[in-house]
Amino acid sequence: MAAKTYSDAEVEERLKKELPSWRLEEGWIRRTYKTHGWKGTLMVINAVGHLAEAAFHHPDITASYAWVEVRLMNHAAKGITDSDFALAKMIEQVVMWQPGKEDGPLSGVPDDARFAYINYEKSS
Repeated sequence: MAAKTYSDAEVEERLKKELPSWRLEEGWIRRTYKTHGWKGTLMVINAVGHLAEAAFHHPDITASYAWVEVRLMNHAAKGITDSDFALAKMIEQVVMWQPGKEDGPLSGVPDDARFAYINYEKSS
């Protein structure tokens, strides 16, 4: 049984409610993560790769020195499905996690350019 695909209007509405940093473009849901350089870019790619492999749902990824674009679309269904939204949510949760912004024993990355890897403010 083929997975249910969503119309562009349905995708836009779900993105607005569930994944406001993601966008619909050319049949894909997309998100660009800005990094502080190659180290951060590789870390994002590896995190996305791990999640995609565990989910057995694989995005297209384009990367450069200081950014990574993740694109999701269910190839078998030829459209956007619940699998795309679920994986996008997990990617967003993991990549944008900032432990220093929450209560707990993990302090997060020091405020020092030597340790910066995700540009949280500029990711779009």
